[in-house]
Amino acid sequence: MEKRIGVFVCHCGTNIAGVVDVKRVAGELAGYPGVAYSTDYTYMCSDPGQNLVKDAIKKHKLDSVIVAACSPTLHEVTFRNAGRAAGVNPYEVEIANILEQCSWVHQGDKEAATVKAVRIIKTMVQKAILDEPLEPIAVPMTHRALVVGGGIAGIQAALDIANAGHEVVLVEKDPSIGGHMAQLSETFPTLDCSQCIMTPKMVEVAQHPNITLHTYSEVDDVSGYVGSFRVKIRKKASYVDRDKCTGCGICVEKCPAKTPSEFDEGLAMRKAIYTPFPQAVPNKPVLDAAHCTYFLKDGKCGICAKVCPLDCLDYEQEDEIIEEEVGAIVVATGYDLYPIANIGEYGGGKYPDVITSLQFERMLSASGPTGGEVRRPSDGEEPKEIVFLTCVGSRDPENHLPYCSKVCCMYLTKHAMLYKHKVHDGQAYVFYMDVRTGGKGYEEFYTRAAEEDDVLYIRGKVSKVFEEDGKVMVWGVDTLVGEKIEIAADMVVLGLATVPNPAAKALANKLKIHTDEWGFLSEAHPKLRPVESLAPGFYLAGAAQGPKDIPESVSQASGAASKVCSLFAEKEYHREPVVAWIDEDSCAGCRICISVCPYDAAEFDEEEGVARIQEAICEGCGACIAACPSGSASQKNLTDDQIYRMVSAALED
Repeated sequence: MEKRIGVFVCHCGTNIAGVVDVKRVAGELAGYPGVAYSTDYTYMCSDPGQNLVKDAIKKHKLDSVIVAACSPTLHEVTFRNAGRAAGVNPYEVEIANILEQCSWVHQGDKEAATVKAVRIIKTMVQKAILDEPLEPIAVPMTHRALVVGGGIAGIQAALDIANAGHEVVLVEKDPSIGGHMAQLSETFPTLDCSQCIMTPKMVEVAQHPNITLHTYSEVDDVSGYVGSFRVKIRKKASYVDRDKCTGCGICVEKCPAKTPSEFDEGLAMRKAIYTPFPQAVPNKPVLDAAHCTYFLKDGKCGICAKVCPLDCLDYEQEDEIIEEEVGAIVVATGYDLYPIANIGEYGGGKYPDVITSLQFERMLSASGPTGGEVRRPSDGEEPKEIVFLTCVGSRDPENHLPYCSKVCCMYLTKHAMLYKHKVHDGQAYVFYMDVRTGGKGYEEFYTRAAEEDDVLYIRGKVSKVFEEDGKVMVWGVDTLVGEKIEIAADMVVLGLATVPNPAAKALANKLKIHTDEWGFLSEAHPKLRPVESLAPGFYLAGAAQGPKDIPESVSQASGAASKVCSLFAEKEYHREPVVAWIDEDSCAGCRICISVCPYDAAEFDEEEGVARIQEAICEGCGACIAACPSGSASQKNLTDDQIYRMVSAALED
């Protein structure tokens, strides 16, 4: 029985109709083999447009539909639902993209655009002729989530999911949750204490009955698929029995070995056995074997074990692998700063009084290495003139990174303002390319710094930073007046570019989720699916996806959590059935498909000697189909026959 195909051509206002002769396209398709009905309408995605499709299906007894409109990314689901409502299998509803692939790229040549639109639709007609009715694949659902990263984004996502009644496993690589936000003194634009708003959330995570917290741990391996992931977590050896430890701190107090503190960005020392900061959660120490005298000198110390009243130290402790089963994964691995050593032109890593923005945050913090006082690292003196440089490493495609790091303008404004609050007779200078204040209350905050706190903003890029006579010399140009600027500063703070956490790339490879060229996690769609990965079951939160401030990170984390809760609302997960399959009668058992599958969806049946596809895992990428030497692998509703027919239709003239 031949199919009766309906073609519906959308004007999309003038987006398509302004370039393509839509009525001519609909007319030419009306007589094409297989097409039983063809029409056009101004806005097919509108309710009247969808009703037109439904009515035509019933009136003309259509069993397949082609909507010629914009990208299937936008409206494929819309028209599949319309087809289903009228009795057509949704996987026999196709989208012919005549917007992005035709009208947008052929403006000014109506004839060529119209001819191309006709051909695009004809290719989809040929595909539709061989389309088969499919049903979504049902996958069992484990109503438990994994959150990777314990910064503010990971904390927010974990709490939202847990408060919705679902179990959460939160994994953080450092000894405490809190991330970079725990390092900050105050937050813009309200200047509220970072720890004051962060610590209650950290404590809530530790005490929440639905959250299992694994600190000092990393995700080692992930297998399975959305709804049924199997995760191996490496709990790193802390050499402390944290179940017995009460966090009394005697071991830390008595430890003789010291090393620069990561939390204080190298401005202070910590012990070899340490708790990162006073409000750490959990507030229990870990032992850093790389700097411990006991490990470095064959057991010639052990003071921490001797003074511990509860015998918590275990020098023989090894990494432990924990396995968890979850249905969804939120990745919130955070950010880092562009390495200061890469900024040689500004003396990065060379001059002690040229420091990073996070180092300045630790200076400003009451719990920091200077007790909240601004001091020069070189001599401990109070700086009377201080220069802040924006866009250091950012917006510099020739030498460093091309993108804007988004938060630098605001946090350097905050730094300059807080400096003036602490050093009343000091002078703060901010060199900038453009001041970007894209947030609620941000413009007012910037204006307040300039007008009330007398922060001097200089529009121009600094060309050189060097030391001379105990000062840090800053050479630049004020581009607004065209004059060279030379400042003999006491200290320089670099607003370094934001980059992904160094561990994020390796983790993304383990999770098989995509990253952009800079290592930030890639969302499925920047506007319509901003918190989802292309791989089902993975959600993105915070600066792991791109530079963000705290409000935006928290918002995205809550968005990711809501997606997880929506996923968990069903007993089963129903996924797309457009996946690969293998004809076992012709399969030679070469296993090439297994070696090329990026999702580990292909498996080998040793007893039958053939390969099979696990439909619950397959993403329909086609790698196995391209590699199969016997032609046994194909994709549902995108077979070789369909592709050949589509190519022939495109080249018919």
